[in-house]
Amino acid sequence: MANPWRGDVALVIDGKRHVMRLTLGALAELEAGLQTGSLVELAQRFEAGNFSTRDVLALIVAGLRGGGWAGRASDLTTAEIEGGPMVAARAAAELLARAFMVPEQADGGA
Repeated sequence: MANPWRGDVALVIDGKRHVMRLTLGALAELEAGLQTGSLVELAQRFEAGNFSTRDVLALIVAGLRGGGWAGRASDLTTAEIEGGPMVAARAAAELLARAFMVPEQADGGA
């Protein structure tokens, strides 16, 4: 089960449900692999709707790795993502947002 407070986002790839999360290691790998900019700039691109398919793929790969997947980006070139590219982009954006979300306190924020 995906736990949103841990930053989990689920994605179905080739008929198999994967739970993705951006761990510190996955974030470091993501930042090292970005062609341009920092994680802040990546978040800004998503907020503005100016992200690329490369951004989506990098986030999906990092999230999968953070969830324990041992594959490579090239493994996803022929993979079928349930819901298509829009679902993949939405999952990538949600993954990035959840990585930096601070959970509300249980008592209503007091």
